[in-house]
Amino acid sequence: MRILITNDDGIAAPGLKTLEHIARDLAGPDGDVWTVAPAFEQSGVGHCISYARPFMIQTLAPRRVAVEGSPADCVLAGLFQVMDEKPDLILSGVNRGNNSAENALYSGTLGAAIEGALQGVLSIGISQYFGPGNRDLDDPFEAALTHGKQVIERIVANTPKDQPGYQLFYNVNVPPVAAADVKGINVVPQGLRPGLRFHTEATTSPSGRQFLWIKGGDQQVQTAPATDAAVNLDGYISVTPMRADFTAHDMLDTLGAIAK
Repeated sequence: MRILITNDDGIAAPGLKTLEHIARDLAGPDGDVWTVAPAFEQSGVGHCISYARPFMIQTLAPRRVAVEGSPADCVLAGLFQVMDEKPDLILSGVNRGNNSAENALYSGTLGAAIEGALQGVLSIGISQYFGPGNRDLDDPFEAALTHGKQVIERIVANTPKDQPGYQLFYNVNVPPVAAADVKGINVVPQGLRPGLRFHTEATTSPSGRQFLWIKGGDQQVQTAPATDAAVNLDGYISVTPMRADFTAHDMLDTLGAIAK
């Protein structure tokens, strides 16, 4: 298997090292793993691409490249500049923190998976939920490291080969527990944390200039039953199949009168 991996936390992030271990196990002794990741942290950039400016790439080692751009830029660089052949699989992560519920809409981790799917490559974003059950472990990514390979293998085995229209990509979130406490895998829809929104918080520099920080809400809030963050907080790995189709299909007939 030929695998391209990237992330949004940057090429020096510990979660990327976890994903490299998973990818090498998946690829096998005769497979290839290529790392093309942002030179600096790109969290929260979503599916951004550097359309209006060029970006620098730097080869750090064989099959290891840093990109001064977004995760989606990294996928494009990997496919069209770095790799000699198209990969069988694109993996993005392991993100430090969850991309469940509304976080998925902002996620650079998933931005890479979206771009991979648009390019016709099976793509999976993987995130490690953080909480009291794992943040103080020697390796807070141990649940993702232990269970990641099995989850990916199951996704690969069960994804249809022929997909009309927008291709599937996957959002995988590993619960905030030790590896031994993971209860299993649930395939569930994306949830919504009720009442939580990103917001700004002002701060003033020593020189008197005002700056704004973007802040999020409590990540330990449950979503609706049988949705991603709810099962994560109950100890399960969530797998959410997604497509880059924003159409509200349930409203097409209801809004048909607009066209009359």
